[in-house]
Amino acid sequence: MITLKELDSVQAFKDLTDAQLEALQKFCVKEDFKRGDRLFKEGEPADHLWIVTDGKVDLRFELPGNRQTSDENTISSLEGEDDKKRTLGWSCFVPPYRMMLSAYCNTRSCSVIKIAKKDMLDLYEKDTSMGYQIMSYLIKVLGYRFQQFQDELVKHKGHDIMHSW
Repeated sequence: MITLKELDSVQAFKDLTDAQLEALQKFCVKEDFKRGDRLFKEGEPADHLWIVTDGKVDLRFELPGNRQTSDENTISSLEGEDDKKRTLGWSCFVPPYRMMLSAYCNTRSCSVIKIAKKDMLDLYEKDTSMGYQIMSYLIKVLGYRFQQFQDELVKHKGHDIMHSW
């Protein structure tokens, strides 16, 4: 079982009360993966919010024709120790509700907490403050990831993409 201390260490849940953490705790599932395991695949339905608690997870795009993906296809990496980057799966709250990238364990092992979107939405309906706090954090994560993507694109193009239109 996931402890309240573990949940409280997740940046997205930092401002929640103990009662809110206890409500969320009931729906948390911990899973472990080994190096090379795929947590989820690009294009699959996005049904869960994921939190990397230990190890490193790479977000990658898949190659056409079922070709093997590799580290070269990594767009971003998330580590359990890095509070700002360890929540993923925000696609479960945004149409078309599909995973935009695949996730792979890239350390000897990694651990994640999964929370079903349906359960989270039920909690948000009962406690709008909780919903507001978590969704506000996820918007920040999305903005951070967009900035990361833009920075990577700039490295490859050699100029600011926002001024190239």
